[in-house]
Amino acid sequence: MKKIAKIIVTIVVIIVSLGAIAKVLSNNKKKSEEKTKIVAQTNASVSVRIDTVKRAVPDLDVIANGNFAPAQELKLSSEKAGRVVNVLVDEGSYVHNGQSVATIRVDQLSVDLHNAEANYQSAQTDLERYENAFKTGGVTQQQLDNARLKVQNEKTKLEQSKINLGDANIRATISGIVNKRHIEPGSVVSPGTALFDIVNVSTLKLNVTVNEAQIPYLSVGKQVQVKASVFPEKTFTGKINFIAPKADEALNFPVEITITNNAANQLRAGMYGTAVFDFPNQSSVIMIPRTAFVGSVNNKQVFVAEGDVAKLKTVTPGRVLGEKVEVLNGLTEGAFVITSGQINLVDGSKVSIIR
Repeated sequence: MKKIAKIIVTIVVIIVSLGAIAKVLSNNKKKSEEKTKIVAQTNASVSVRIDTVKRAVPDLDVIANGNFAPAQELKLSSEKAGRVVNVLVDEGSYVHNGQSVATIRVDQLSVDLHNAEANYQSAQTDLERYENAFKTGGVTQQQLDNARLKVQNEKTKLEQSKINLGDANIRATISGIVNKRHIEPGSVVSPGTALFDIVNVSTLKLNVTVNEAQIPYLSVGKQVQVKASVFPEKTFTGKINFIAPKADEALNFPVEITITNNAANQLRAGMYGTAVFDFPNQSSVIMIPRTAFVGSVNNKQVFVAEGDVAKLKTVTPGRVLGEKVEVLNGLTEGAFVITSGQINLVDGSKVSIIR
């Protein structure tokens, strides 16, 4: 039994020794591999792409889209109650400001007018009689004054009756095209009943939005080229009528443009329009690709290739113009800015440029 136990102990010792030797060999192998990687990283270069830093005139032309709206739009309503006698215009008719478009029969107003005319004539007759009597001392000064006041009152009532009856003759209050007719002869209307929708498309509005980068170059009265999607070959001239003093929820600024329609009134309210804001006479600035920035433009860092070495530079970015970014400070014209491969770089890394 003692011999068997001794053999077992020997075997265990041998196994433990072999395990210790294997662990040491494994650790040595890992250290060797790490050293090899470090050497490889130290000696290897990172492949990158570059772009030459140069000055250019920024393209600030902006295209903004919106829908045309009429400069004037009116829902013409009745001011009196009555029955429609005549409808003088139809949908599509062009009407002028002050033109009669319908008449309403208001019998009671006619009766009131006749009564007012009769009362006015009676008051004038009484005044003439009082004036003659006053000359002979038949009436007092106060009676004569009262007669004159009555004439003025009856005249005012007569004029008001004429106005009320005139309201039965419905007139357009703007010039434009009848877009919708809501009544027919025989319709009974009351005050506020919609009669016609009139739209003036001789002048239209185009409401668009621009971002804050374009706002400094816009001003009220500035001319803008406008196109309609249905007339791609035609160009209309618009004028900025309004620039919002406050941005909307998307941090864009609403801009209203007025456009004079052509003689054929080809532009219609609701059509899709495009405004082209032109910003000429811009000075050249240093611009680099947006992809040159490490992480994002807000990080304000780029890599510059100096020979076969990457140097980290801190710059001052300006306007973001599409895929280009204006650089105000930190780069000189002619430098080689790295546009891809930055994720593998640190300051001083060796690089190989991909042509």
